[in-house]
Amino acid sequence: MNRTPRTNNGSSRSRTKGTRRQSAPSRSATAGRSGRGGRTAAPHGEFALPVTHTPALPPAEAFADLDLPKPLLTTLAAEGVSDPFPIQAATLPNSLAGRDVLGRGRTGSGKTLAFGLAVLARTAGQRAEPRQPLALVLVPTRELAQQVTDALTPYARALRLRLATVVGGLSIGRQASALRAGAEVVVATPGRLRDLVDRDDCRLDRVAVTVLDEADQMADMGFMPQVTALLDQVRPDGQRLLFSATLDRNVDRLVRRYLHDPVVHSVDPAAGAVTTMEHHILHVDDADKHATTTEIAARDGRVIMFLDTKHAADRLAKKLLAVGVRASALHGGKSQNQRTRTLTQFKDGQVTVLVATNVAARGIHVDDLDLVVNVDPPGDHKDYLHRGGRTARAGESGTVVTLVLPHQRREVAGLMADAGIKPRTTRVRSGEAELSRITGARTPSGVPVVLTPPVTEHRPERMGPSTRGRRGRPAQRRRRSPSAGKGR
Repeated sequence: MNRTPRTNNGSSRSRTKGTRRQSAPSRSATAGRSGRGGRTAAPHGEFALPVTHTPALPPAEAFADLDLPKPLLTTLAAEGVSDPFPIQAATLPNSLAGRDVLGRGRTGSGKTLAFGLAVLARTAGQRAEPRQPLALVLVPTRELAQQVTDALTPYARALRLRLATVVGGLSIGRQASALRAGAEVVVATPGRLRDLVDRDDCRLDRVAVTVLDEADQMADMGFMPQVTALLDQVRPDGQRLLFSATLDRNVDRLVRRYLHDPVVHSVDPAAGAVTTMEHHILHVDDADKHATTTEIAARDGRVIMFLDTKHAADRLAKKLLAVGVRASALHGGKSQNQRTRTLTQFKDGQVTVLVATNVAARGIHVDDLDLVVNVDPPGDHKDYLHRGGRTARAGESGTVVTLVLPHQRREVAGLMADAGIKPRTTRVRSGEAELSRITGARTPSGVPVVLTPPVTEHRPERMGPSTRGRRGRPAQRRRRSPSAGKGR
């Protein structure tokens, strides 16, 4: 690896190659600076962004401007990825130069390639010893781990780097075998990786690049003890890249403890509300809520519906199947094989309605998903943003609808204010034209449907590069022309 020597004050000496046009300072160059106290004011009760002492490199206008290995540039072109998204343009020049990075932005903004290209480029040309990976990506959920693996697989293959996916719910023996065989990059959930480290099936003392993706979700899920225990074992002089949609107390502690003179990039000061996303509050009566939900589910096109509990998700999915809607539930009570099967059915179109708890709020990308429905309003603004982030990804447009009962109106109004969102509020009833206009709702067929398992239900666990093909492509796609009707 091209390690970046650090001076005593933490500045990085190396710079990316090539001549870049000068541009106005990006947010990564200015975010976090303050006149006193070293920290800026933070919105919505969050903690402040840290000061960066070393100026950031200017953002890249094209991938070709970056110090990326030629095989990565070739693969980007082959995957139809033309221009970098803002978070990639801002952070990649600095992460490729060895700087620590704090990326603060919404889900679906291109974070996976923002850290993934840097990890792979800085690991290129090296070979891991058995049980001793060279780079680590920590994520909060199994689904996100597989999503990251699928997104990075073609790029890792181009550099002949081996990926290992380490998550709970699958055979720990197979995962240990993959680590013993040698893997340069490990994508893992904290709990399972900690188990493998405790078994001496994995050692982290050679990890030189560490990524924390969705750090706020890891904190919310109670993973902080495992995360800090793992970070304490990686190389102390290594590079750390932390990405989070929000900065609460626990994430702020991670930043202060483990990131050194980081480059800060913030998509916007309100945790990243998406301009291509419409937000609707639909006031409904208790007695009419189920009928309204059913008509929305019967729309033409896929939809994710969020509920509070796994039992409620199972009940709704069963009722929707009974009236002719191809629905399936996804929640933490399902085995990993069941969850994988359900996601496969949803992506393939056999299932049109995914009825989920918050387990699906992170790490799931489905092309052409233009509607998310909060059947039960989320508990806080962070959950709202991450649920909504399943649509309007990578510059596409989408709609988020929240069904609100009379007694929930005040609470939801506060939630929206915390999220920095001004939704359109409409009172609706089932069967009304306004409900159909907003959501595409229609009357279900009434003919019960039975879902058949896909042929991939019993496929073996994948521990290395995916053979899944185009379905595993990252969210970022070719920029469309203005005539396509959808901007980036």
